[in-house]
Amino acid sequence: MSPRHFTRVFSDEVGEAPGRYVERIRTEAARRQLEETHDTVVAIAARCGFGTAETMRRSFIRRVGISPDQYRKAFA
Repeated sequence: MSPRHFTRVFSDEVGEAPGRYVERIRTEAARRQLEETHDTVVAIAARCGFGTAETMRRSFIRRVGISPDQYRKAFA
């Protein structure tokens, strides 16, 4: 299966592109950990599969609308 065909089939079945799906799952995992642990953003980013804390921050702002630090202050 070619990468392009995989993307089409995945998007049809799941309702979003593979990259967006992975970002959503990682961001949801990070949200839970920000609420439930006192671990650093760097540690959470690494555990959730983000390359860096900055990558997590950009993804978080894109998906949630606020930074991980702001999220933790509001919901932890």
